[in-house]
Amino acid sequence: MTPDTEALALPEKAERRRWARIWPVLALMLGLLALVVLALATGRFAVPLGDVVEILGARLVGLPARADPAMQTVILQVRLPRVLAALVVGASLAAAGATYQGLFRNPLVSPDILGVSAGASLGAVLGIFLSLPVAAIQGLAFAGGLAAVAAVYAVGAAVRGQDPVLTLVLAGVAIGAVLGSAIALLKVLADPYNQLPAITYWLLGSLASVTSGDVGAILPAIGLGLAPLVLLRWRMNLMSLGEEEARALGVETRVLRPVLIAAATLVTAASVSVTGVIGWIGLLVPHVARLLVGPDFRRLLPASLVLGAGYLLAVDLVARTIAPIEVPLGILTALIGAPFFLWLLASGRRGWA
Repeated sequence: MTPDTEALALPEKAERRRWARIWPVLALMLGLLALVVLALATGRFAVPLGDVVEILGARLVGLPARADPAMQTVILQVRLPRVLAALVVGASLAAAGATYQGLFRNPLVSPDILGVSAGASLGAVLGIFLSLPVAAIQGLAFAGGLAAVAAVYAVGAAVRGQDPVLTLVLAGVAIGAVLGSAIALLKVLADPYNQLPAITYWLLGSLASVTSGDVGAILPAIGLGLAPLVLLRWRMNLMSLGEEEARALGVETRVLRPVLIAAATLVTAASVSVTGVIGWIGLLVPHVARLLVGPDFRRLLPASLVLGAGYLLAVDLVARTIAPIEVPLGILTALIGAPFFLWLLASGRRGWA
């Protein structure tokens, strides 16, 4: 090959490499769109796919739909808020998991490592124990998640002369255990006929009672949390190198790490406050995303967002159709996530670094 031919081939190779990086995310987005339509059409009251597309199209352009009014009610008022909640919560938990794993350089880290889920659970359980309204229960769950991480960070700041990453992880485990014991105590004291079933069901996670108002209430917090993750995603590649290496490359880790942790915590607390505790998404989805697009956080974060949204939507679709009664999401995510994670380990598909 002559030098001129090589010069002509370089842009073509660069273009192929660019598309090789982009097409997995595009394919995931198309698959997610198809899954949304399927979720809206499937249920105890089946709706033809054509009617689903017509109802959504008419709503988007502001025109009246010709479909049966009962179908419109099912699609727009029952299933659409639930689908939107699955998309938002799944994407948020997956993005938080990818962020935590990159920050702590540990493939086993998930959004509850700093006590977010335990703090939110304690807040919600306390609200149920006190027989508070649903909005107050969600508010206590949100505040509990943020307070738990604040306590973890306070403990980490008080411990000097240790690895800051390891200190935060250990503090999160310890505080999570304390919060878990408080939850157990409230379960023992709760009314076994009314409060205890509600507490148990909330701790297993569900989208059954989510409304459009709930989705609208958490969107500002989730948007505020995802914004710095998206804007600073290129710096995450440097943060994953380690404390000293990142500082040598000009990254102010003492400022950036708290910002990223606060952002990931915010989206996790907002999600858990509405849906309850849904495990394995923040742990499993980032691993699958790495297998598809690699460890570069600039591509890993978008892939995790799309995969997390689709995964929770698919699990929720199974939860409401697999049995006569609805199966809590936490059960299904564990049943699906744990064997798949073991398969990843057994097959040597690390997808890490």
